[in-house]
Amino acid sequence: MTLLPQPIARSRFAAFLVLALAAAPGYAAGDLARAAALPAAGATGTSTAGVAALLEINGPIGPATSHYVVHGLEQARDNGARLVILEIDTPGGLDSAMRDIIRAILASPVPVVGYVSPPGARAASAGTYILYACHVAAMAPATNLGAATPVSIGGESPSAPVPAPLGKPDAGPDSTKPGAPGNAAPASEPTTAMERKVVNDAVAYIRGLAELRGRNADWAEAAVRGAASLSANAALQEKVIDIVARDLPELLVRLDGREVRIGADTVHLATRNLVVVREKPDWRTQLLAVIANPTVAYGLMLIGIWGLLLEGYNPGAVLPGVVGSICLLVALFAFQILSVNYAGLALVAVGTAMIIAEFFFPAYGSLGIGGLIAFVVGSLILFDTDVPGMNVARSLIAGIATAGGLMIAGIVYVASRSRLHPVATGTQAMIGASAEVLTDFTGKGRVRYAGELWNARSEAPLHAGDAARIVRVEGLTLWVEPR
Repeated sequence: MTLLPQPIARSRFAAFLVLALAAAPGYAAGDLARAAALPAAGATGTSTAGVAALLEINGPIGPATSHYVVHGLEQARDNGARLVILEIDTPGGLDSAMRDIIRAILASPVPVVGYVSPPGARAASAGTYILYACHVAAMAPATNLGAATPVSIGGESPSAPVPAPLGKPDAGPDSTKPGAPGNAAPASEPTTAMERKVVNDAVAYIRGLAELRGRNADWAEAAVRGAASLSANAALQEKVIDIVARDLPELLVRLDGREVRIGADTVHLATRNLVVVREKPDWRTQLLAVIANPTVAYGLMLIGIWGLLLEGYNPGAVLPGVVGSICLLVALFAFQILSVNYAGLALVAVGTAMIIAEFFFPAYGSLGIGGLIAFVVGSLILFDTDVPGMNVARSLIAGIATAGGLMIAGIVYVASRSRLHPVATGTQAMIGASAEVLTDFTGKGRVRYAGELWNARSEAPLHAGDAARIVRVEGLTLWVEPR
């Protein structure tokens, strides 16, 4: 085997890495473009099948999800896809991510079909808004949608948008009463001006989407005000959705021949022979999904803070500083795109610093306990949202807090025990110790202590070889007395 010179080997590896990274984002797009040229099954002559791009919203809607969907819609447009199917199974998500997705759907020149699938899936909270925004709304049997009430009041709602009102919301129908269609809970009136503002804006937004797509706007309001929910068949009866289909082939058959409005134009759907291409997230989206996970971002922040503090207390260690800097920068990037309470972030940082300070300045628990309280409170309020999957796990916070509490208890125990022991270093440790007299003297003389020669003073006569007891230390002179 021939070995390349080191500079050439490095340059070839760098070139290979650049080509690999450049090719990765276009992998899904390349699949979509190649699929666009596949012949239709059963087609004759030179006709070719069109392509339906399939995008998935699976789990809580966050920045990674919005990036994936927006990028997927752009790729579908650029590659000439005839249809985009948005497969939805979500409990809700962040307001900013949801609005990014809805804006992309409303601006898409390619028809978008929202499809709640597979059976057992749901389009709850933010998923309901997205389904209402799609050109065609479809559901599989044994699925549900609704429960779009804002779940966090006191600022920007995490699961319901707060855009400019699209019109005055009308009074809801009887669907907000117990027992009415849609399984709506009794609508509780907001108690504060901020709550009324959030709920009314959310109602206005979803009614605007419903009116745009010609769907049941009254039930949409009930889903916001009374957390109404519907099954697939009930949603079809209430004109909340357009189609119930068991699977993708049946969905394409039922879509065939429908007309949808895109801007000022009417588009006739011909979907019977479409080739469905599932578009996978590229590596950037997958990386964003990892670091934008609140638990991962929280862990990176803690590693970053501890790394920088350890580097500060041990200058020249290098590794803690390097790892801490990288982790902290990545965590701050994640916090920038998540709904973060910066007061909580400051409390976590200060609390961690106080716990570490307890190691170096034993305050018998005052610094450590205060830091632990600040850390726990900051961790609990760090992410300003109640959306499922968008909070740090309480069990993780409890585990870290317990570990911190045990460290503080250990420090306090060691510090308390040390007070009971005599001083073992410095001049105080010399008091009461024995020194050997070198020559006979009264007044001034010399003694040996711990292998060192010291000047000594004594008011009593001492003889060479005697053991003398040190009673005090003054500079470099020991005051001794016969033992």
